[in-house]
Amino acid sequence: MATKTALSYRIQGDTGEWEVVIGLEVHAQITSQAKLFSGAATAFGAEPNSQVSLVDAAMPGMLPVLNGECIRQAVRTGMAIGAVINKWSRFDRKNYFYADLPQGYQISQLYHPLVGEGTITISLDEKDPNAEVKAIGVERIHVEQDAGKLMHDQHPTRSYVDLNRSGVALMEIVSKPDMRSPAEAGAYLSKLRSILRYVGSCDGNMDQGSMRADVNVSVRKPGEPFGTRTETKNVNSVRFVMQAIEYEARRQIEVLESGGRIVQETRLFDPDKGETRSMRSKEDAQDYRYFPDPDLLPLELDDSFLEDCRASLPELPDAKRRRYEESLGLTAYNAAVLTAEAETARWFEALLAESARIQKKGEQEVARAAANWLLSDLYGALNRLGKGIDESPVSPEQGAELLALIADGTISNTLGKQVFEIMLETGDAPGEIVEERGMKQTSDTGAIEAVIAEILAKNPNQLEQYRGGKEALFGFFVGQTMKAMAGKANPAMVNELLKKALS
Repeated sequence: MATKTALSYRIQGDTGEWEVVIGLEVHAQITSQAKLFSGAATAFGAEPNSQVSLVDAAMPGMLPVLNGECIRQAVRTGMAIGAVINKWSRFDRKNYFYADLPQGYQISQLYHPLVGEGTITISLDEKDPNAEVKAIGVERIHVEQDAGKLMHDQHPTRSYVDLNRSGVALMEIVSKPDMRSPAEAGAYLSKLRSILRYVGSCDGNMDQGSMRADVNVSVRKPGEPFGTRTETKNVNSVRFVMQAIEYEARRQIEVLESGGRIVQETRLFDPDKGETRSMRSKEDAQDYRYFPDPDLLPLELDDSFLEDCRASLPELPDAKRRRYEESLGLTAYNAAVLTAEAETARWFEALLAESARIQKKGEQEVARAAANWLLSDLYGALNRLGKGIDESPVSPEQGAELLALIADGTISNTLGKQVFEIMLETGDAPGEIVEERGMKQTSDTGAIEAVIAEILAKNPNQLEQYRGGKEALFGFFVGQTMKAMAGKANPAMVNELLKKALS
């Protein structure tokens, strides 16, 4: 049984409570049109071995040439988490044999990484402004090249090698062992993914392999030294990371409580069974025979390069969330949801900018209406259609026009929902829909009064009951009036005139 409160988490074993110690090594593919040391393309889903240069294939005599854009993106990522940027760094060779590693070594950075220590702040409930927060330390970010991929499903007895990923630039973002629950690890990974997407240094598409986590787990009795850890490789979703931690922690506790010992090893996570299994014994740094890469000079960064990197950073999610709450007056929940993904924040800001341009109202009033519409009407429609916000059939400009028609009384909220459904189907502008289909809201007092008089005449029993004290029937008369006017009557005016007629 696991017990938890806020940011605490314990697993109850036969011998008492156990604490879980977690660290993540996240491999994030750097956004770049070319690989780390060659000009080969990096597009996802290309035909096997169609994006391989002579350098990637390790042909004799080929020398690596560093892609400066990859370094720039890694530095910007380090700056986004407040990390130390090392002006001097060095590439090392990590030697090991594998069929998808044509060089027989990987070019990486062990001893002198590009980025040093930083911090990522997490909350287990981003929507609660009073929730506890925790700072998770980042030990380093180093740049390295990816290996290729073995394909085991192309032939009944053979495996094929696809070198499209060989040489792709990766950031390895290594956390400190600061996490103590699956939920903390999930929050950390989600927050890191959000930052990477805001910065634009990685697309964060875990299902495509452009971001994946190696999960280090150990257990101990609270207050005791760290236990022996295992590393579960290449877990490709937040949910699977949390499941892998839960399973691995319980497995280790069972081993220890039965008198066994934990072996430092590399494991794999089986998402179908929700369990980890042994892959190989864990190597140490000396097993890889690291040494400085003789084909690459040390990397030295100057101040102007660092200044340009810092100046190019966007407003990051935590700062944006604070601005939404403090300047725009949004609720903590709405601000958290709107800033969780860079795409959502960009869509909202485009919607807000256009709404502010065409509406003559205060910034906070416009922002609250825009946020509520996006998170209820638009999100609801996109979920129904199975689309992301970047695939929305309605543009921010069209959304702003719809909100303006509702704000100035041209259409009611009810008519606005009908217009929105038509926009989703046709892609037409809301103003055109309202004009062509005669959906304008009426504020003609004479027309509304005539309909009210007719409704009262048709419902004498309800009228008598209302005047006898059954005030709940007021809603009945409102509904009947709106129905008779096909939802086009101004609701505020209907309420006002009905109260006058019923008094």
